[in-house]
Amino acid sequence: MRTIPIIQFGVGGVGRALVRQVLATREQQSRYGFQFAYVALADSDGALVATRHEDEGMSPLFLEALVEWKAQGKRLAEHPEGYWQNDTAALVDVAGWPGAIIVDATAAEAETMAPAFQRARTLGYGIVLANKKPLTADLHLWDLLHAGPLRYEATVGAGLPVMSTLRSMLDTGDTVLRVQGALSGTLGFVMSALEAGHSFSAAVREAHRLGYTEPDPRDDLNGMDVARKALILTRTIGLPLKMEALSVEPLYPESFASLSRDEFLACLDELDAEMQARVDDAAAQGAVLRYVAEISEAEVFVGVRAVPRESPLGALRGTDNLIAFTTTRYRERPLVVQGAGAGVEVTAAGVLADMFQLALLSA
Repeated sequence: MRTIPIIQFGVGGVGRALVRQVLATREQQSRYGFQFAYVALADSDGALVATRHEDEGMSPLFLEALVEWKAQGKRLAEHPEGYWQNDTAALVDVAGWPGAIIVDATAAEAETMAPAFQRARTLGYGIVLANKKPLTADLHLWDLLHAGPLRYEATVGAGLPVMSTLRSMLDTGDTVLRVQGALSGTLGFVMSALEAGHSFSAAVREAHRLGYTEPDPRDDLNGMDVARKALILTRTIGLPLKMEALSVEPLYPESFASLSRDEFLACLDELDAEMQARVDDAAAQGAVLRYVAEISEAEVFVGVRAVPRESPLGALRGTDNLIAFTTTRYRERPLVVQGAGAGVEVTAAGVLADMFQLALLSA
């Protein structure tokens, strides 16, 4: 039985769900002749490293207790066996064993995680990302990440098989001509509400009340989360673009950026008339509004489009994600992937699937 050491950065909602799923799938791991062994866990400023029973890593009971510790809002550095750390490369150096996989389940900036990835590449470790930021930063970091075993399914569509589908098409010689997708459950909810006759301001406030948006809804409405996903797809297809090359449409004017969150929510009514006019114009053409990412060799656009009501995107409702690949093989009828594109459990499952893939590749 092979042991696959795991060094995991991030023990928030996704990170905790991932630990639980790793523990719950020990039987499935055994069927493939390996066991994942946690040798280190790190949050934003603390870490724990397995120093006991090193052949097995942290015990299931210990990991369950750590998950509960973090669920209570405590820091790893405050744990009796934890310590303060702010050097991601040093943690990889100290905790790693041969054949380790580095998991980034954080929302950390690229420059925070880059040293860990650099050290992982030097040591020949695999890397699995749920964090979009390293993949949308400088192209030198993109190249570094791709210089060794790497998976990042959960960065686009959470647990949906978006990246694996794209990778399969590319690996078998297909050519991607166009990608069109609704990649934000939050904005999907807002667009569906507009279609149902609600005002833009009411739709955003309801999404905020239900917890679909970030604490500040502008973090969704500015389109940057969708833009990061679009850039990851764009670069994976083989177009080495920077974020500045994308055309991104925010759903509020620049003057709203300096408002407090409460002021922003109060001023949303000012945007209703213009958005309603766009809804009416689309309806007159038998279309509906969707916030989409559109990728082709000519342009990468992120923003509102009017799409035919009977198209896959037009039929999409609620918070589901949908992505359609038009390729040489799927030219007349695009290949469509659709389903829940957010949530800690499905995101963690996407990360775990990537971990399985790297473990099998290293056999």
